[in-house]
Amino acid sequence: MPTPLQELAEHGQSAWIDYLSRPFIADGELAGLVGQGLAGVTSNPTIFQGAIADSDDYSEQMREVLRAESDAKEIFLALARRDIQAACDLLRPVFDRGEATAGGWVSLEVDPQLADDTAATIEEATRLHSLIDRPNLFVKIPGTAAGLPAIEECISRGIPINVTLLFSLERHRAAAQAYIRGLRRLQDAGGDLAAVASVASYFVSRVDTEADRRLDVLGGPEDLKGTLAIANAKLAYQSYRQLFSGPEWDRLAAAGGTAQRCLWASTSVKDPGYRDVRYVEELVGPQTVTTMPPGTVDAFLDHGHVEDTLENDLDDAHRTFDRFASAGVDYDDVTATLEREGVDKFAASFQQLLEGVRDKSDQLART
Repeated sequence: MPTPLQELAEHGQSAWIDYLSRPFIADGELAGLVGQGLAGVTSNPTIFQGAIADSDDYSEQMREVLRAESDAKEIFLALARRDIQAACDLLRPVFDRGEATAGGWVSLEVDPQLADDTAATIEEATRLHSLIDRPNLFVKIPGTAAGLPAIEECISRGIPINVTLLFSLERHRAAAQAYIRGLRRLQDAGGDLAAVASVASYFVSRVDTEADRRLDVLGGPEDLKGTLAIANAKLAYQSYRQLFSGPEWDRLAAAGGTAQRCLWASTSVKDPGYRDVRYVEELVGPQTVTTMPPGTVDAFLDHGHVEDTLENDLDDAHRTFDRFASAGVDYDDVTATLEREGVDKFAASFQQLLEGVRDKSDQLART
């Protein structure tokens, strides 16, 4: 009998985990989950901060790195490189079995402190792509105003990109258009479109957290709470279907181009009053990806229910937007706030990561 993760695959959705650490790979836990249907890995500064700074799992390698390197970021990249490459190698059979964006990918994020610097983002993404040197690596670039031209440029260079920190329909559409422009440029340069891919990481639960907070302030209808995030994702999927269809896209697809799938991120439930797997169960649909933190993966394996839900009640999704506007909740301001806060949080986590690396380096130097 298939596991719930394998059932997701049967419905055309690829299930990934938003977590990575050395013991997670070395102890066989990642391989065990792959055996149950897990198909990819995403990571971010917060995940690495906990994995590296708060354990001794990296001490031996760190001592080796410290013989030649003292810069905290370079030390981090040396440590992360080993983990990312190991995860890529473990997932390579999954990658080799299917369509480019279906599974087998591992994501590593550019320094989030570069989110407003297009040129520096391009340089760092190019460097990470070369440093990891695996065909199933996604380099994560935030879909900010400065990130969009970096995404186009990297795709044109044949670098697979996970566009992260997407909250709004407008930004999601812009990220898809940047990807398509990059594919065109790659094709014009004689590049291999089949060797590059992209996903658009559309953040879910954070939208409800911010929208519900504003409803509380405004005294808005209680029945609206917990509805905007799923409506938002459903309409993004409709946008995806429109953008990656028609004669223009068909020409790129015929040349090997793959569509930029929607990836549902931030799928853990922040409000304990909601079902713990609701952001997975209510966004199941073909040609999509869902990434879950470990707790949500465990919960979904335990009691997740799988059926196609992503295109249910689309009229209601549009009405949800109208009702939020009538209640005085400004959708554009909600998503702009979330993007700004998301960049700030990731940058702060990265800074904490570097501080943790420095502290650990100092400790090792004294022993």
